[in-house]
Amino acid sequence: MHSDVLITGAGPTGLVLALWLTRLGVKVHIIDKTSAPGTTSRALAVQARTLELYRQLDLSDAVIERGHQVPAINLWVKGEKTTRLAIETIGSDLTPYPFLQIFPQDQHEMLLVERLEKLGVTVQRQTELLGFDDSGECVLARLKGPDGSEQSWETSYIAGCDGARSRVREVIGTGFPGGTYRQVFYVADVEAVGPSMNGELNIDLDESDFLAVFPLAATGQARLIGTVRDERDEHLETLKFEDVSHRAMEHLKVKVNTVHGFSTYRVHYRVTEHFRKGRAFLLGDAAHIHSPAGGQGMNTGIGDAINLAWKLASVLKGCATDNLLDSYEAERIGFARKLVDTTDRVFSFVTAEGRIADLIRTRIAPRLIPTVARFDAAREFLFRTVSQITLNYRGSPLSQGMSGHVHAGDRLPWAVAGYKDNFASLSHMDWQVHVYGTAQPELIDCCKTLGLMLTVFDWQREYETAGLTQNVVYLLRPDTYVGMVDQTGNGEILDHYFASRGLAPLQRIWS
Repeated sequence: MHSDVLITGAGPTGLVLALWLTRLGVKVHIIDKTSAPGTTSRALAVQARTLELYRQLDLSDAVIERGHQVPAINLWVKGEKTTRLAIETIGSDLTPYPFLQIFPQDQHEMLLVERLEKLGVTVQRQTELLGFDDSGECVLARLKGPDGSEQSWETSYIAGCDGARSRVREVIGTGFPGGTYRQVFYVADVEAVGPSMNGELNIDLDESDFLAVFPLAATGQARLIGTVRDERDEHLETLKFEDVSHRAMEHLKVKVNTVHGFSTYRVHYRVTEHFRKGRAFLLGDAAHIHSPAGGQGMNTGIGDAINLAWKLASVLKGCATDNLLDSYEAERIGFARKLVDTTDRVFSFVTAEGRIADLIRTRIAPRLIPTVARFDAAREFLFRTVSQITLNYRGSPLSQGMSGHVHAGDRLPWAVAGYKDNFASLSHMDWQVHVYGTAQPELIDCCKTLGLMLTVFDWQREYETAGLTQNVVYLLRPDTYVGMVDQTGNGEILDHYFASRGLAPLQRIWS
């Protein structure tokens, strides 16, 4: 029993990792303790950056078709809508996906499983990781199958995508420092009517229990996510929808007709001390968990998977040394810590109790937020942050150079000139080069020698507006982040970039 990579956990993080690796010819084995994909879920939001990255897996259109686009966020206080933030107008010149996409995790997982099976990979269900030994040359894992029997599985690397109670994290002993919020959350899928059932995200900031109404694709259906603050949270196991305070629902003017599902849970905020130990890696909830503020959790796990996938493939295919895998933790752990800190502050604001907290939410915030929202820069900052398009790896050892506003490690700025979308070539899952203007003959020869795809765009004003510089060489990593920016344009620095890091393109394709 052998695979290049053993993936434990078949949530979105594990499934995306399996898809990416399989597309690159890496043999994976993915297991999960459950008997079937989940039928209920808490994660809903698919952010713009995830949709951009999903173009590589030909998933973006399917997620958009099956889900629901949220064009705006409404904030309510004392039964009145005080602020409307129009997302689609804020990000229309920043990304092809200037909206919040609602696509429940259970449907998301089914789509990923469907695509993975088309590639010939099936999740081995009702299979549990008991433990593993890392010899330094390989990993020998002990698995418990559906019939209770144990088997040994040899793999080059093991990826722990097995959630907050990760067995992989337990075995490598990296710890999981953090804490647990006092508030109890509930999730209810409902059919309802009222002004908050308008296809937009509606949030109550009142002194009553926190409540957010997320629209689903089906008309008249929504997911309610709220908190339980008082003595009711002591009866978590027996809590029913009828027991939840309806003050917030009345403030949002939501009249629930039918409840299709109801569950409660507690929220933690934790980041593991290391994302890698030897041949074992931690991703998604196994590495970091935080409040649902901003809809960041699932997207961050998917980002982990894509960051690690191309690096594992590079090492396994002999296109990089094992040192490349150290950059996974270096690039992802800082973002995870920052995310936990940011979501903690937001969550604490919307759920804080007491007279002063209520005063800030109901009196000060309703006046301050609309004022700030009038400024384009403030709205754009909010969109850039929540959509994750500002996430960057500027401090990474893989990042070299800058020009204008674009630094190596940044997401490539999106621009459309005429009918040409500069993100179109990014579906190519390998290193590639962009030049906006004219490519020098020496650069063209260098790209041919290295086997790099080179795309040259005729210089247009739209590229300058996006922050790109004429005739500069942008080397893009397989995950579409900028690896190197070269202002000389002659190819020598490009050649040195790969040689000095012991790197080579994955597929060595010239077109």
